Amino acid sequence: MPRDNKTPLIQKIAKQAYITYKGFKSESNGDNNLLPDRHSELLSLVTAIRAADLKIPPRKAKASPGASGPHNPPVTYMHICETEVFSMGVFLLRTGASIPLHDHPGMNGMLKVLYGKVSVRCFDKLEDPPSVSLPQFDPPLAPPQAASVRRSVLRSVAEYSEGSGPCLLTPLRHNLHQIDAVDGPTAFLDILAPPYDPDDGRDCHYYRVLHAEGEGEAGGRKREEGEVEETWLLEVPQPEDFWCGGEVYPGPAVSV
Repeated sequence: MPRDNKTPLIQKIAKQAYITYKGFKSESNGDNNLLPDRHSELLSLVTAIRAADLKIPPRKAKASPGASGPHNPPVTYMHICETEVFSMGVFLLRTGASIPLHDHPGMNGMLKVLYGKVSVRCFDKLEDPPSVSLPQFDPPLAPPQAASVRRSVLRSVAEYSEGSGPCLLTPLRHNLHQIDAVDGPTAFLDILAPPYDPDDGRDCHYYRVLHAEGEGEAGGRKREEGEVEETWLLEVPQPEDFWCGGEVYPGPAVSV
């Protein structure tokens, strides 16, 4: 069969994302009800995408990026498309910018760096046994905050660049993450399935890593080699130093 070289790669990705995630039920086997062949095809397409395919020129680091402000947000977003099945767009981070630790309730996701480099720290919430008790934190929590504490594990810390494959998340694995720009500005393609929807139980929640008394800055106690690191997270309002502006997407039009 001849290859389709006329259809823009981002259009192929959108079509394959719809095929891959249509009918996904996050409450049913969470991580295991995606058809492997469809998911593999989507991974292959996303791995191949580059900034030039979206007509997004890489931005250079400024000698002095300046303070963030209403007209100079630390992060901007280019909307590409959204359906009831998935959303897709591009996040652009200024030098030194971060997207704070946040979750994706019942959602799958793919993050593919287009230029620059990001560091991604991935966490997962743990189900607390009935008898679990909170440690003493440093600094101490106010009594009302105790209800917003979640036990979790740090799953991975990794850097991604243009040549890396996608960073993946599922409803049960790597579902919470923090994204930091490394050594300059960066941009990445972001696919979420299904999209955020507060009316359907998929609102975005932000978290802060807590430090128990006697622990180091990592926020948790290191386990034996090969085991994950357990830690505690506090749900917090959206950090005041983070907000996301909008930019016009300059690339090929996408229809699904």
